[in-house]
Amino acid sequence: MSETPDRLCEGRVAIVTGAGRGIGREHALMLAEQGARVIVNDLGGDEAGGGADLTPAQEVVAEIEAMGGEAAVNGGNVADFAAAGAMVGQAVETWGRLDILINNAGILRDRMVFSMSEDDWDAVIAVHLKGTFAPSHHAAVYWRNHVKGGGEPFGRIVNTASPSGIYGNVGQTNYGAAKAGIASFSLIAAQELVRYGVTVNCLAPTAVSRLTIPLMGGEENLSESAMEAMSPRWIALVATWLCSAEAQNVTGRMFDIRGRHLGIVEGWHLGPTAEQPDEPGELGTVMESLMKQARLNADMSGGDHEGPGFPSQGL
Repeated sequence: MSETPDRLCEGRVAIVTGAGRGIGREHALMLAEQGARVIVNDLGGDEAGGGADLTPAQEVVAEIEAMGGEAAVNGGNVADFAAAGAMVGQAVETWGRLDILINNAGILRDRMVFSMSEDDWDAVIAVHLKGTFAPSHHAAVYWRNHVKGGGEPFGRIVNTASPSGIYGNVGQTNYGAAKAGIASFSLIAAQELVRYGVTVNCLAPTAVSRLTIPLMGGEENLSESAMEAMSPRWIALVATWLCSAEAQNVTGRMFDIRGRHLGIVEGWHLGPTAEQPDEPGELGTVMESLMKQARLNADMSGGDHEGPGFPSQGL
């Protein structure tokens, strides 16, 4: 692949986790199209996190190489701290540097809270939340040492949250809690790493993937136009731009992406306030007033929720 000066990520080295399929695959391919060399990480497990298979990652590497790019397979478990460190080490040993980390790996084990097992909880939290922290930690150590040694102050972390984590979705207390944690992690890590030229942003994507197709009624119920409208490519487009030099002043942000529709999610803000009474029995009228003034919780579209369990007025 010949160098093209106007490619956004020319000469950069990237790691993309969960890059064998779906959104992660599109991240890896688009970064490569834009000039990056890519570590394609994928354990190759099933949707619930079982098993392992390097084939999907190898196929993505083959696609990148076929377009003239450079890529390498990594089959490490992102929730394994040492394996995450080895992933960062592989990028540096292979190409002499690391510039970009996209944390995308994930699994689903949806259950209502009264049906969810401890293993369902632990597995999802591990892959999503620890699987975001572990690679980010090792990348941050590399960038901090690199800058302290006189290197270029540049680094990009793009994390993957979900509408379930920032708006809430029934049946996903484990997944939603992990994704909400990733959102907070991104905000705080952005504050900690800005001095080293590292930006940290987060995506809340809605796209067709092997995790979401069952929730959308199955592939047989999705038209070709619907599949294209919700293609993972739209997610990769935003992520790739965030990984470029153009995005140097964009950090600590959450982006809601649904096809061509792109928005910035605004975080928690203090709403209406009141002075508390002396006794709990006197609190009812104060709470009723606050509830009437407060904005409703969002639904999965990011708009005000009017559904069951979210009364719009009073107590």
